[in-house]
Amino acid sequence: MKALTYHGVRDVRVENVPDPRLHEPDDILLRVTATAICGSDLHLYRGKVPGLKDGDILGHEFMGVVEEVGRDVTRLAPGDRVVVPFTISCGHCFFCERALYSACETTNPARGAIMNKKTARSGAGMFGYTHLYGGYAGGQAEYVRVPKANVGPLKLPPGVADDRVLFLSDILPTGYQAALNGNVGPGSSVAIFGAGPVGLMAAASARLLGAEQIFMIDHHAYRLAFAEATYGVVPINFDDIEDPAERIIELTGFRGVDCAIDAVGFEAKGSALETVLTDLKLEGSSGKCLRQAIAATRRGGIVSVPGVYAGFIHGFLFGDAFEKGLSFRMGQTHTQHHMPVLLEHILEGRLNPEVIISHHLPLDQAAEGYRLFAEKLEDCRKVVLTPSALGQVSRAP
Repeated sequence: MKALTYHGVRDVRVENVPDPRLHEPDDILLRVTATAICGSDLHLYRGKVPGLKDGDILGHEFMGVVEEVGRDVTRLAPGDRVVVPFTISCGHCFFCERALYSACETTNPARGAIMNKKTARSGAGMFGYTHLYGGYAGGQAEYVRVPKANVGPLKLPPGVADDRVLFLSDILPTGYQAALNGNVGPGSSVAIFGAGPVGLMAAASARLLGAEQIFMIDHHAYRLAFAEATYGVVPINFDDIEDPAERIIELTGFRGVDCAIDAVGFEAKGSALETVLTDLKLEGSSGKCLRQAIAATRRGGIVSVPGVYAGFIHGFLFGDAFEKGLSFRMGQTHTQHHMPVLLEHILEGRLNPEVIISHHLPLDQAAEGYRLFAEKLEDCRKVVLTPSALGQVSRAP
């Protein structure tokens, strides 16, 4: 089959690789009909996450048609259309029983070695996301093996287009969980840092939950313009406004927002010192976005962090957070928990996540899709890939 494989920093290639096979009795074999490039994939593309090996198949946002099922699969049959969550969860461990699916104890083979160091940092296995998360082959491919098929894949009703439901695999539940973690509800004020796909899904979710005022902070004018037109956000371009948090405070009666959502993560553009420290591997993440989120949030408010972080952070300003009495909610998304309710919102027309798609490309052009997305070319917001036989090329205005 054809698949998108990793070969080093900014070097991804569509190659012929061995077809996947069922390994466990609760596996399914999926024929991929649509797969997307995630902002988290760009961390891999830029060489920011360890644990990748040459030839690894990337991709964790995908859906398709079930081709084959293991003997213990009870919820699915060949021919079913499903969307697959990006985390692989067993459904019966301590954390899965509490609907904390991204903390699954059993699906990450790397977890044992980490636990032996008396830490519990490693969570569930993930598709296409380095050997730190199990080394599972990803879904930017024509076919993929999906483990734990009685827990993860969500069966879809007939007639719903791939574009409408594809983002149930990751970015829609991630943005939704970020808003829930921030206690967003009717009348809430929210500041969303980052107008990428997760930030846009957080804005859509905040509107769904009744937010009254949404600020969105980014420095790509085309992304801010889209967010303003689509979700009614107040755009703040930090290339033009040196201190976005100060502006937000001024616009909220000098209190700050109820919730700040950091949808940027560890690759936020930081200070010169932070850049040097991260380049030297003396710290793992820039704290620039978190500092702004802390500053923009009112006393007693919540900082919600769906953005990925790694290692130590310079200048966390914990004293400011303490003095303001802030709460922090964060972590990988418990995707399986949110998928059913979000599907209902989509089917009822309350959510339209597909509007953020700017580019459709065939799988053969996946490397070009990564380049467009990474370099913010052609006003790229989100790239969806389809296998060559089904592929189409479109670029939204």
